[in-house]
Amino acid sequence: MYTIQYIAIIVILTLMIYAFFRHKKGKLELSDLITWEAFFIVLLIIALAPLRISIEIKRIFGLGRGLDALFVLTIGLTYILLFKLYLDIDKIEREITELNRKISIRLKELEDEIERKP
Repeated sequence: MYTIQYIAIIVILTLMIYAFFRHKKGKLELSDLITWEAFFIVLLIIALAPLRISIEIKRIFGLGRGLDALFVLTIGLTYILLFKLYLDIDKIEREITELNRKISIRLKELEDEIERKP
């Protein structure tokens, strides 16, 4: 194994432990923990056998070089993650808007009550 593989394995294992402890502290939901751990496991497998995996991906996609196949796969995964982030941000924006509406309505009701009680 190359030195970079050892470094990658250490970094990936550290990230796996970090994600687990964030979940344990309640800062990461179980579904997100499972998603990240699965992603890290895939990265760990790639770090352990990069040549075999790149050749297999090359064979599946029919590309000329294994590295090209890994780049294509990585770009695809990046777009998937970006889309997930977009959906999460959109959901949060909708929740903020709804909360803002409720607070505004409640504030208006309180102001009306104060005006009625002179």
